[in-house]
Amino acid sequence: MSVSVHFAAGGTARAPARLADYIAIARLDHGAKHVFILPGMILAYLLRGQHGGALGVSILLGFGAAISIASANYVINEWLDRDFDRFHPEKSLRSSVQRNLDGRVVWLEWAALAGLGLTLAGAHSKLMFFVALAFALQGVFYNIPPMRTKDKAYLDVISESINNPLRLMIGWAIIDPTTLPPSSLIFTYWAGGAFLMASKRLSEYRDICESHGRQLLISYRASFSGYSDTTLIGSCFLYALSAIFFVAIFLIKYRVEYIVAIPTIIALFCYYLTISLQPDSLAQKPERLFRERGLVALVVALSVTFVLTTIFDIPIIETLSSQQYISLQ
Repeated sequence: MSVSVHFAAGGTARAPARLADYIAIARLDHGAKHVFILPGMILAYLLRGQHGGALGVSILLGFGAAISIASANYVINEWLDRDFDRFHPEKSLRSSVQRNLDGRVVWLEWAALAGLGLTLAGAHSKLMFFVALAFALQGVFYNIPPMRTKDKAYLDVISESINNPLRLMIGWAIIDPTTLPPSSLIFTYWAGGAFLMASKRLSEYRDICESHGRQLLISYRASFSGYSDTTLIGSCFLYALSAIFFVAIFLIKYRVEYIVAIPTIIALFCYYLTISLQPDSLAQKPERLFRERGLVALVVALSVTFVLTTIFDIPIIETLSSQQYISLQ
Protein backbone atom coordinates (compact mmCIF):
# COMPACT_ATOMS: atom_id res chain seq x y z
CA MET A 1 0.00 0.00 0.00
CA SER A 2 1.33 3.44 -0.88
CA VAL A 3 2.32 5.81 1.90
CA SER A 4 -0.12 8.33 0.45
CA VAL A 5 -3.05 6.21 1.63
CA HIS A 6 -4.34 7.71 4.89
CA PHE A 7 -6.71 6.07 7.30
CA ALA A 8 -7.99 9.53 8.17
CA ALA A 9 -8.22 11.86 5.20
CA GLY A 10 -5.74 14.64 5.92
CA GLY A 11 -7.15 16.98 3.29
CA THR A 12 -10.76 17.08 4.54
CA ALA A 13 -11.99 19.71 6.97
CA ARG A 14 -12.06 18.51 10.55
CA ALA A 15 -15.12 19.03 12.71
CA PRO A 16 -14.78 21.54 15.56
CA ALA A 17 -13.55 20.04 18.82
CA ARG A 18 -15.90 19.51 21.74
CA LEU A 19 -15.14 19.44 25.47
CA ALA A 20 -15.32 15.64 25.30
CA ASP A 21 -12.46 15.63 22.77
CA TYR A 22 -10.15 17.55 25.09
CA ILE A 23 -11.02 15.12 27.88
CA ALA A 24 -10.43 12.15 25.57
CA ILE A 25 -6.83 13.13 24.75
CA ALA A 26 -5.96 12.89 28.47
CA ARG A 27 -6.65 9.13 28.16
CA LEU A 28 -8.11 8.69 31.63
CA ASP A 29 -9.13 5.19 30.50
CA HIS A 30 -5.43 4.21 30.64
CA GLY A 31 -5.50 4.35 34.44
CA ALA A 32 -4.93 0.58 34.60
CA LYS A 33 -1.23 1.22 33.91
CA HIS A 34 -0.91 2.71 37.39
CA VAL A 35 -1.23 -0.79 38.80
CA PHE A 36 2.59 -0.74 38.72
CA ILE A 37 2.41 1.61 41.72
CA LEU A 38 0.97 -1.13 43.95
CA PRO A 39 4.06 -3.41 44.09
CA GLY A 40 6.10 -0.37 45.15
CA MET A 41 3.72 0.19 48.03
CA ILE A 42 3.68 -3.46 49.07
CA LEU A 43 7.46 -3.89 48.90
CA ALA A 44 8.08 -0.65 50.78
CA TYR A 45 5.76 -1.81 53.53
CA LEU A 46 7.38 -5.25 53.74
CA LEU A 47 10.97 -3.98 53.67
CA ARG A 48 10.68 -0.62 55.42
CA GLY A 49 7.35 -0.32 57.18
CA GLN A 50 5.15 2.76 56.96
CA HIS A 51 6.71 6.18 57.51
CA GLY A 52 5.01 9.55 57.39
CA GLY A 53 1.41 10.68 57.75
CA ALA A 54 -2.02 9.20 57.20
CA LEU A 55 -1.94 6.34 54.72
CA GLY A 56 -5.25 7.25 53.05
CA VAL A 57 -4.15 10.81 52.31
CA SER A 58 -0.77 9.57 51.10
CA ILE A 59 -2.42 7.15 48.66
CA LEU A 60 -4.73 9.86 47.29
CA LEU A 61 -1.85 12.29 46.76
CA GLY A 62 0.37 9.63 45.17
CA PHE A 63 -2.20 8.25 42.74
CA GLY A 64 -3.56 11.74 42.03
CA ALA A 65 -0.07 12.94 41.10
CA ALA A 66 0.63 9.90 38.91
CA ILE A 67 -2.68 10.09 37.06
CA SER A 68 -2.37 13.85 36.48
CA ILE A 69 1.21 13.70 35.16
CA ALA A 70 0.46 10.68 32.95
CA SER A 71 -2.57 12.47 31.49
CA ALA A 72 -0.45 15.58 30.84
CA ASN A 73 2.01 13.39 28.93
CA TYR A 74 -0.82 11.83 26.94
CA VAL A 75 -2.18 15.26 26.01
CA ILE A 76 1.04 16.39 24.31
CA ASN A 77 1.52 12.89 22.90
CA GLU A 78 -1.79 13.01 21.03
CA TRP A 79 -1.39 16.63 19.96
CA LEU A 80 2.14 16.27 18.58
CA ASP A 81 1.40 12.87 17.00
CA ARG A 82 -1.81 13.88 15.24
CA ASP A 83 -0.19 14.10 11.79
CA PHE A 84 1.45 10.68 12.24
CA ASP A 85 -1.47 8.86 13.87
CA ARG A 86 -3.55 9.26 10.71
CA PHE A 87 -1.38 6.52 9.18
CA HIS A 88 -2.38 4.06 11.92
CA PRO A 89 -5.51 1.93 11.35
CA GLU A 90 -6.87 2.54 14.87
CA LYS A 91 -5.14 5.69 16.13
CA SER A 92 -6.45 7.53 13.09
CA LEU A 93 -9.81 7.52 14.90
CA ARG A 94 -8.48 9.57 17.83
CA SER A 95 -9.99 12.96 18.60
CA SER A 96 -6.71 14.71 17.81
CA VAL A 97 -6.89 13.35 14.25
CA GLN A 98 -10.62 13.59 13.62
CA ARG A 99 -11.33 16.92 15.34
CA ASN A 100 -9.95 20.44 14.95
CA LEU A 101 -8.38 20.92 18.36
CA ASP A 102 -7.18 24.36 19.43
CA GLY A 103 -3.45 24.19 20.18
CA ARG A 104 -3.72 26.91 22.82
CA VAL A 105 -6.32 24.91 24.73
CA VAL A 106 -4.24 21.72 24.41
CA TRP A 107 -1.11 23.34 25.86
CA LEU A 108 -3.17 24.94 28.62
CA GLU A 109 -4.61 21.50 29.41
CA TRP A 110 -1.10 20.02 29.52
CA ALA A 111 0.15 22.79 31.83
CA ALA A 112 -2.88 22.45 34.13
CA LEU A 113 -2.55 18.67 34.45
CA ALA A 114 1.23 18.79 34.94
CA GLY A 115 0.86 21.62 37.47
CA LEU A 116 -1.82 19.68 39.36
CA GLY A 117 0.35 16.56 39.45
CA LEU A 118 3.40 18.45 40.72
CA THR A 119 1.31 20.28 43.31
CA LEU A 120 -0.15 17.04 44.68
CA ALA A 121 3.30 15.42 44.72
CA GLY A 122 4.84 18.43 46.47
CA ALA A 123 2.10 18.31 49.10
CA HIS A 124 3.19 14.76 49.88
CA SER A 125 7.00 14.88 50.09
CA LYS A 126 10.21 16.02 48.39
CA LEU A 127 10.80 12.52 47.05
CA MET A 128 7.33 12.37 45.50
CA PHE A 129 7.81 15.82 43.95
CA PHE A 130 11.14 14.99 42.29
CA VAL A 131 9.78 11.66 40.98
CA ALA A 132 6.71 13.44 39.58
CA LEU A 133 8.97 16.08 38.01
CA ALA A 134 11.03 13.33 36.33
CA PHE A 135 7.76 11.76 35.12
CA ALA A 136 6.69 15.06 33.53
CA LEU A 137 10.11 15.67 31.97
CA GLN A 138 10.08 12.18 30.47
CA GLY A 139 6.94 13.16 28.58
CA VAL A 140 8.68 16.30 27.30
CA PHE A 141 11.80 14.49 26.08
CA TYR A 142 9.74 11.64 24.61
CA ASN A 143 7.32 13.80 22.64
CA ILE A 144 8.71 17.27 21.93
CA PRO A 145 11.32 18.07 19.24
CA PRO A 146 14.24 18.34 18.91
CA MET A 147 14.85 15.50 21.39
CA ARG A 148 11.63 13.50 20.68
CA THR A 149 13.13 10.16 21.66
CA LYS A 150 10.08 8.28 20.39
CA ASP A 151 11.38 8.73 16.82
CA LYS A 152 14.71 6.98 17.54
CA ALA A 153 14.91 3.18 17.38
CA TYR A 154 15.64 1.50 20.74
CA LEU A 155 15.90 4.87 22.51
CA ASP A 156 12.12 5.12 22.14
CA VAL A 157 11.65 1.92 24.17
CA ILE A 158 14.35 2.70 26.73
CA SER A 159 13.13 6.25 27.37
CA GLU A 160 9.43 5.37 27.55
CA SER A 161 10.24 2.54 29.98
CA ILE A 162 11.56 5.01 32.54
CA ASN A 163 7.92 5.52 33.49
CA ASN A 164 7.84 2.06 35.05
CA PRO A 165 10.50 2.62 37.76
CA LEU A 166 9.03 6.10 38.31
CA ARG A 167 5.67 4.52 39.11
CA LEU A 168 7.51 2.08 41.39
CA MET A 169 9.10 5.02 43.23
CA ILE A 170 5.74 6.77 43.57
CA GLY A 171 4.35 3.63 45.22
CA TRP A 172 7.42 3.38 47.45
CA ALA A 173 7.18 7.07 48.43
CA ILE A 174 3.52 6.64 49.40
CA ILE A 175 4.69 4.29 52.17
CA ASP A 176 8.21 5.58 52.84
CA PRO A 177 9.21 9.00 51.46
CA THR A 178 12.55 8.89 53.30
CA THR A 179 14.35 6.29 51.13
CA LEU A 180 14.58 5.04 47.55
CA PRO A 181 13.78 1.47 46.45
CA PRO A 182 16.75 -0.91 46.03
CA SER A 183 18.64 -0.31 42.78
CA SER A 184 18.10 -3.94 41.71
CA LEU A 185 14.34 -3.35 41.94
CA ILE A 186 14.55 -0.09 39.98
CA PHE A 187 16.47 -1.80 37.16
CA THR A 188 14.02 -4.73 37.22
CA TYR A 189 11.15 -2.33 36.63
CA TRP A 190 13.04 -0.51 33.89
CA ALA A 191 14.02 -3.67 32.01
CA GLY A 192 10.55 -5.15 32.51
CA GLY A 193 8.97 -1.99 31.13
CA ALA A 194 11.33 -2.10 28.14
CA PHE A 195 10.21 -5.68 27.49
CA LEU A 196 6.55 -4.61 27.51
CA MET A 197 7.24 -1.70 25.15
CA ALA A 198 9.37 -3.79 22.78
CA SER A 199 6.61 -6.42 22.69
CA LYS A 200 4.13 -3.69 21.78
CA ARG A 201 6.44 -2.48 18.98
CA LEU A 202 6.83 -6.06 17.75
CA SER A 203 3.08 -6.58 17.63
CA GLU A 204 2.55 -3.29 15.76
CA TYR A 205 5.35 -4.07 13.33
CA ARG A 206 3.99 -7.50 12.43
CA ASP A 207 0.36 -6.39 12.10
CA ILE A 208 0.82 -3.16 10.14
CA CYS A 209 3.65 -4.43 7.94
CA GLU A 210 1.65 -7.47 6.93
CA SER A 211 -1.57 -5.59 6.17
CA HIS A 212 -0.35 -2.18 4.94
CA GLY A 213 3.38 -2.33 4.26
CA ARG A 214 6.52 -1.19 6.04
CA GLN A 215 6.63 2.27 4.46
CA LEU A 216 3.28 3.25 5.91
CA LEU A 217 4.42 1.92 9.29
CA ILE A 218 7.47 4.21 9.16
CA SER A 219 5.20 7.13 8.24
CA TYR A 220 3.26 6.42 11.43
CA ARG A 221 6.39 6.18 13.64
CA ALA A 222 9.89 7.04 12.41
CA SER A 223 11.62 4.70 14.89
CA PHE A 224 10.35 1.70 12.91
CA SER A 225 12.84 2.53 10.17
CA GLY A 226 15.53 1.15 12.49
CA TYR A 227 13.65 -2.01 13.41
CA SER A 228 12.97 -5.35 11.81
CA ASP A 229 10.92 -8.32 12.93
CA THR A 230 14.12 -10.12 13.95
CA THR A 231 15.72 -7.24 15.85
CA LEU A 232 12.52 -6.56 17.76
CA ILE A 233 12.27 -10.19 18.88
CA GLY A 234 15.95 -10.10 19.86
CA SER A 235 15.42 -6.93 21.91
CA CYS A 236 12.46 -8.56 23.71
CA PHE A 237 14.76 -11.39 24.81
CA LEU A 238 17.44 -8.91 25.87
CA TYR A 239 15.06 -6.90 28.06
CA ALA A 240 13.41 -10.03 29.50
CA LEU A 241 16.73 -11.63 30.45
CA SER A 242 17.92 -8.36 31.99
CA ALA A 243 14.75 -8.09 34.06
CA ILE A 244 15.10 -11.69 35.27
CA PHE A 245 18.74 -11.04 36.20
CA PHE A 246 17.95 -7.95 38.28
CA VAL A 247 14.87 -9.44 39.93
CA ALA A 248 16.87 -12.53 40.94
CA ILE A 249 19.43 -10.27 42.62
CA PHE A 250 16.66 -8.47 44.49
CA LEU A 251 14.86 -11.65 45.55
CA ILE A 252 17.97 -13.43 46.82
CA LYS A 253 19.33 -10.34 48.56
CA TYR A 254 16.22 -9.40 50.51
CA ARG A 255 14.57 -12.77 51.18
CA VAL A 256 15.95 -15.94 49.68
CA GLU A 257 12.54 -17.67 49.84
CA TYR A 258 11.33 -15.28 47.14
CA ILE A 259 13.43 -17.18 44.61
CA VAL A 260 10.52 -19.66 44.46
CA ALA A 261 8.69 -16.98 42.44
CA ILE A 262 11.23 -17.01 39.60
CA PRO A 263 9.54 -19.79 37.52
CA THR A 264 6.23 -17.87 37.59
CA ILE A 265 8.00 -14.64 36.59
CA ILE A 266 9.66 -16.44 33.67
CA ALA A 267 6.28 -17.85 32.65
CA LEU A 268 4.84 -14.32 32.68
CA PHE A 269 7.48 -13.08 30.24
CA CYS A 270 6.99 -16.08 27.96
CA TYR A 271 3.20 -15.76 28.01
CA TYR A 272 3.35 -12.04 27.22
CA LEU A 273 5.73 -12.57 24.31
CA THR A 274 3.35 -15.23 22.98
CA ILE A 275 0.49 -12.73 23.20
CA SER A 276 2.48 -10.10 21.30
CA LEU A 277 3.03 -12.51 18.40
CA GLN A 278 -0.69 -13.01 17.89
CA PRO A 279 -2.60 -10.99 15.25
CA ASP A 280 -4.27 -7.83 16.61
CA SER A 281 -2.60 -8.53 19.94
CA LEU A 282 -3.67 -7.02 23.26
CA ALA A 283 0.02 -6.14 23.69
CA GLN A 284 -0.82 -3.11 21.51
CA LYS A 285 -3.44 -2.08 24.09
CA PRO A 286 -1.84 -2.73 27.52
CA GLU A 287 -4.68 -0.91 29.28
CA ARG A 288 -6.93 -3.87 28.29
CA LEU A 289 -4.63 -6.70 29.37
CA PHE A 290 -6.89 -7.51 32.32
CA ARG A 291 -9.11 -9.28 29.74
CA GLU A 292 -6.35 -11.86 29.11
CA ARG A 293 -7.33 -14.58 31.59
CA GLY A 294 -4.12 -16.57 31.36
CA LEU A 295 -2.04 -13.49 32.13
CA VAL A 296 -4.28 -12.55 35.05
CA ALA A 297 -4.01 -16.10 36.41
CA LEU A 298 -0.20 -15.91 36.33
CA VAL A 299 -0.25 -12.53 38.11
CA VAL A 300 -2.53 -13.98 40.80
CA ALA A 301 -0.25 -17.02 41.15
CA LEU A 302 2.77 -14.72 41.49
CA SER A 303 1.01 -12.64 44.15
CA VAL A 304 0.06 -15.74 46.13
CA THR A 305 3.64 -17.03 45.90
CA PHE A 306 5.01 -13.77 47.30
CA VAL A 307 2.51 -13.83 50.18
CA LEU A 308 3.30 -17.43 51.11
CA THR A 309 7.08 -17.00 50.88
CA THR A 310 6.81 -13.86 52.99
CA ILE A 311 4.98 -15.74 55.75
CA PHE A 312 6.79 -19.07 55.70
CA ASP A 313 10.50 -19.84 55.87
CA ILE A 314 11.87 -22.59 53.61
CA PRO A 315 15.06 -23.89 55.29
CA ILE A 316 16.13 -26.06 52.36
CA ILE A 317 16.46 -22.96 50.14
CA GLU A 318 18.82 -21.39 52.65
CA THR A 319 20.87 -24.58 52.60
CA LEU A 320 20.98 -24.73 48.82
CA SER A 321 21.96 -21.07 48.52
CA SER A 322 24.93 -21.32 50.90
CA GLN A 323 28.42 -22.29 49.74
CA GLN A 324 28.79 -26.06 50.14
CA TYR A 325 31.21 -28.49 48.59
CA ILE A 326 30.97 -32.26 48.31
CA SER A 327 34.05 -33.84 49.83
CA LEU A 328 35.58 -36.80 47.94
CA GLN A 329 37.75 -37.85 50.87
